[in-house]
Amino acid sequence: MTTDRIICSRDGAVGQIVFNNPDRHNAMSLDMWRDGEAAVRELCDSGDVRVIVLTGAGDKAFVAGADISKFGEERDSEAAVDEYNAAVRNFQEALSNAPMPTLAKIGGYCIGGGLAIALCCDLRIASDDSRFAVPAAKLGLGYAASGIERLMQIVGPSFAMEIFYTARQFDAGEALTMGLVNRVVPRAELAAYCDGYTSQLSENAPLTIRAVKTAVSENLKAPSDRDLVLCDAQVAACFASQDYIEGRTAFMEKRKPQFTGA
Repeated sequence: MTTDRIICSRDGAVGQIVFNNPDRHNAMSLDMWRDGEAAVRELCDSGDVRVIVLTGAGDKAFVAGADISKFGEERDSEAAVDEYNAAVRNFQEALSNAPMPTLAKIGGYCIGGGLAIALCCDLRIASDDSRFAVPAAKLGLGYAASGIERLMQIVGPSFAMEIFYTARQFDAGEALTMGLVNRVVPRAELAAYCDGYTSQLSENAPLTIRAVKTAVSENLKAPSDRDLVLCDAQVAACFASQDYIEGRTAFMEKRKPQFTGA
C-alpha cells in the first residue's frame, strides 16, 4: 500500500512505513492518516512481517505534527473536524494494536502529532539531533485524555506535565533521560543501528514476543479490565509450539534457532 505521501515496503520480515512529505517536515494530512492506517493494517495482515518500522522522509523530521496548511479544507466544519479526528484515532489504534513489535526511527523533529505517532510504537530510537515537543499550550489546544495517558505511561506524570506545561522543544538527551526514547545514536549511525536492531527482533520467537506485548498491554489496564485468560493462552501457545522445540534444540546444538511462528 503505497501512495505519494505514505510509502509502505518490506524487506524480508521487516515492514517499513515512510511518511513522505519532506517539504513540510512530513506533517500529516487527512489522507496521510488514512493511508497510514491502511499501510499498518496491510503489514499486520501479511502473515510474515515480524517488525514494523516507521520513519520520516528526508533528514529534517520524523513527523512535525499536523499539516496546518490543510486545515482550511480538512477541518473547516464540525463534521470535518470529527472526520479528521476519527482518521487520526483509527491510525493510532491500528498502530497501537499491531501484534508485532513496532519501532519509530526518529531523525529530526518529532512534534505534536508526530510524537503521538512515536508514542503508539513499542520502541523509539532517535538520532542525536532529534527534537521533541507538544506545543498545545502555545496554540490554545485541548488535548485528549487518551493522548496524555499514553505519554504518562511512558515518561510518568511529572515529565508528562513538564512536556505539556512548557510546550518547549526537548533535545534527544533530555528525551532519553525522561524515558521518552529507548536509544539515542549519532545521526550518521541511525539507519544502520535500526537495521541491526530490527534484524535481531525479527529473528527472535514471534509467539514469545506476541505474548509479552499482550501482557504489557493488559498490565497497563486497570486490574478489573485485564484479559488474563488471553495472556495465559498466549503463554500456553508458546510452550505448545514447534518454535519452543526449535529453541531448545538449537540451544543444545549451539546454533542459531530458526523460528517460524508456529
